[in-house]
Amino acid sequence: MCKKIFIAATGQHSGKTTTSLSLLHLARKKYPRIGFIKPFGPKRTSYLGRAVDVDTALISHVYGMDDKLELMSPVVLDAHTTRDTLEGRGRPEHYLEQIVQATAELEKQCDFLIIEGAGHSGVGSVMGLNNAQLARTLDAPVLMVAGGGVGSVIDALHLNLALYRETGAEVRLILPNKLSKSKREASLRYLQLAFLDPKIEVLGGFNYSPILADPTMTHLAELLKSDLKADAAQARRIVHNVQLGAAATQRIVDLLLESTLVIVPSSRDEVIVMLATLYHLPEYKHKLAGLVINGRTPLSAVVQRVLDDGGIPYLRLDRTMAQIYTTIQEDVAKIRADDEEKIALIQQLAEDELDFTLIDSLF
Repeated sequence: MCKKIFIAATGQHSGKTTTSLSLLHLARKKYPRIGFIKPFGPKRTSYLGRAVDVDTALISHVYGMDDKLELMSPVVLDAHTTRDTLEGRGRPEHYLEQIVQATAELEKQCDFLIIEGAGHSGVGSVMGLNNAQLARTLDAPVLMVAGGGVGSVIDALHLNLALYRETGAEVRLILPNKLSKSKREASLRYLQLAFLDPKIEVLGGFNYSPILADPTMTHLAELLKSDLKADAAQARRIVHNVQLGAAATQRIVDLLLESTLVIVPSSRDEVIVMLATLYHLPEYKHKLAGLVINGRTPLSAVVQRVLDDGGIPYLRLDRTMAQIYTTIQEDVAKIRADDEEKIALIQQLAEDELDFTLIDSLF
């Protein structure tokens, strides 16, 4: 018999995919056949020539599930799906049938199956396919991932749990994630006090980690829709800090922190030359993740040569510093298949911090 766990969350970017990666990593030590399905995929990508959800592509790549790819992402949205459904051209019952059939087939092929929801509990309601409805239809008990605070987290949990109660889906575990290390024990204690229902366990997830939360240079290049001038190792570099290169040159250098991306106008020749030169030095290389050179002013031949000789990764954009900075700050980087450092860290943290024996017993 296949063990199923529906991974839900109180909101986007809570850590559903991190949780899925972790549980699959731990489960494969016990179960011969593990599997994954993203029934309702709101973020489309192309993987091995197929349109699938981005999380499906990630899990398939990491755990070698390409042979099950067709089943792992049965419904993937495109730009017109929602409108077609509302205008009667799409058939929600057809989508649900595809999901049920794919899940049933994976249950035959797997001993342990992760079913990952999309966004918060209500996502998909426009198509009659929200997470609570899917969990109930697929008869899968729910693990709900939450944030790492107290008051706002409790509020969000009660709001989301109401939908599961309404549909009759069974939530067995609340997993607070991105916990503050210094406040971890206190936060968990208060959350456990807030949910004394004997049918629901509260168990701590991961502490907040900048490595997991922050973007790589490759991710930023895709976010900003610009070509990245970098080698493979530089492209995988994780950016922990973003700095505006608007101050005096020495002040910009003095403010550099670990793995900083500097946004600098193309008119600031002296800053570009200084940073490209410092990139050669070991004491600065770890501080400089790369540059975003913005503006319409073309670089002189000399500055371009210094930039190229310096080997510092950079992006070139015709946008304002404010636009670039805001875009980066508002983004939350999802884990990608080529984020090898992040994936390895997630698997190590799973072994160190998650009680898989207890989680497994609850489901």
